[in-house]
Amino acid sequence: MENMIRDIVGADRGFNVAADLVTQTIDGIDINDLWAEYQEAISIWNQGRSALVSFLTFPVTALNEFITNASGDDFEKASEFGVPKAIRGQVDGTFYGYDFDWYDLAARFTWQFLADASRDRVDAIHAAALEADNRLVFRKVLGALFSNVNRTNDEGVPVYALYNADGMVPPEVKGKTFDGSHNHYLVSGASGLDSGDVEALIGTIAEHGYGPTEGSQIVILANKQEVDRIRTWRANTENANSAIALYDFIPASGQPTLILPSQGLLGDLPPSTWNGMTVTGSYGGALIIEEAYIPAGYLVAFATGGAAALGNPVGIREHANPAMRGLRLINGERAGFPLINAYYQRGIGTGIRQRGAAAIMQVKASGSYAPPTQYPVV
Repeated sequence: MENMIRDIVGADRGFNVAADLVTQTIDGIDINDLWAEYQEAISIWNQGRSALVSFLTFPVTALNEFITNASGDDFEKASEFGVPKAIRGQVDGTFYGYDFDWYDLAARFTWQFLADASRDRVDAIHAAALEADNRLVFRKVLGALFSNVNRTNDEGVPVYALYNADGMVPPEVKGKTFDGSHNHYLVSGASGLDSGDVEALIGTIAEHGYGPTEGSQIVILANKQEVDRIRTWRANTENANSAIALYDFIPASGQPTLILPSQGLLGDLPPSTWNGMTVTGSYGGALIIEEAYIPAGYLVAFATGGAAALGNPVGIREHANPAMRGLRLINGERAGFPLINAYYQRGIGTGIRQRGAAAIMQVKASGSYAPPTQYPVV
């Protein structure tokens, strides 16, 4: 009788009773087992990051960083009775900011969906969320690189782009000095890419102290349209726009073979893969990687010291609380059944700290640089 009264009250007043709870998918998979599996999968997901993003970025948890500049003190010739000049130790530096926002995506794991869905359908929703997270992070990183406009974060501290002629003077490197008009957003000045454009990209980064000698690798990302042009370049041979190439394009070991009459290879072939990315070849010491996500008409050159190295150009900011970092699957409101009404969440921000560690080339005949619409900075 007590059970009958409880069922009638529940039916009349809209209370959730035991019979309402969905515990399995339509093919008999316990939904709490799915929750546990998805949390484990997300933990593994957060330990890794796409190879490209990893070598472009380094982790940040602070909203702002104060980066000191070298003082420029020099030794002086010692005298027998003199007192050495002291290092002045003046604090000279710049605040670099990072923005931060929360992003979320509802999976719509409603009890109605779970009651009718198979394990495969639920897994497909989870996989789609992981892929959406990957695109979010990639867009944020590429947006920070492509944008030539400085921003401000919530505290009003500048979130810098690469060097963009904003008046900041890059530090002196091996006797080479710069001024406040220095710019890493380049325009080819012709409708087609030529060897001089890529050489300019490499030189723009190398002059700031990046390259193999300094322990970093310069990488150029380009769409197939631009990579197909680079493949044809040979040293001391004219290519597009009457440019004379300084170097040979050297295909990677995994690329289609080429016959080069009367020419031998000095040195080694570039690797077929580099840290999980397929290498097309090399030009002037820079690795050429074909990347479909780079818009046609643009090239991205960057120096990397390795995965998550502090010398990489883009800082990825996450929350100061470790429990709030990475992609998170937030449980729904129904106790004991967290997958019902669960959703995905990530907090992320970006900012450039190594302003000289990357450079962008837009291939167009005239005009000033304009970032691609596919990668807005916000």
